Amino acid sequence: MEATTILIGAIFLVIIMIAVIYNSLVNRRNQAKYASSCIDVLLKKRYDLIPNLVETVKGYAAHERATFESVIQSRNKALSPSATWQDQQNLATATHSIFALAESYPALRSDANFLMLQRQLNECEEQISAARRAYNASVMDYQNAIDMFPSSIIASIFHFTPMASYEATEVEKENVHVRF
Repeated sequence: MEATTILIGAIFLVIIMIAVIYNSLVNRRNQAKYASSCIDVLLKKRYDLIPNLVETVKGYAAHERATFESVIQSRNKALSPSATWQDQQNLATATHSIFALAESYPALRSDANFLMLQRQLNECEEQISAARRAYNASVMDYQNAIDMFPSSIIASIFHFTPMASYEATEVEKENVHVRF
């Protein structure tokens, strides 16, 4: 009788341990997914800011059609369902070309709307950067949980799969050349 009670108790403890580990893995996976969706919210915010910025600059530099078309094309591709991290980076690069263009137009650089939009876009880019760091931290926490013993056993039984971290492109890793 006593051996049966101990065996039932041990089985109950194992079941409790499996449930706790499973719930911890689900929590970490959901945190990483939430961090990813926060990036999406910020990318949408940036996507919505860009047309206002383009319209403000257009009034000063109407003949810079190729720059505007490049920004709009990058914006549309970045919001498509098949958009990649690279598409988002291409949009950021295209947007920076508008700021470079503004250097040629002193009146534009002092325009209140342009300055406000530029400030908002810069804040948005900083928020995206912070969200990417939060996402990578969540992914690392999740990866550690599915790789470490004993949770790795539970992760493999319940098919918890690795998630991709945000990584900079090769172009982003190159040295930045600043010219004065």
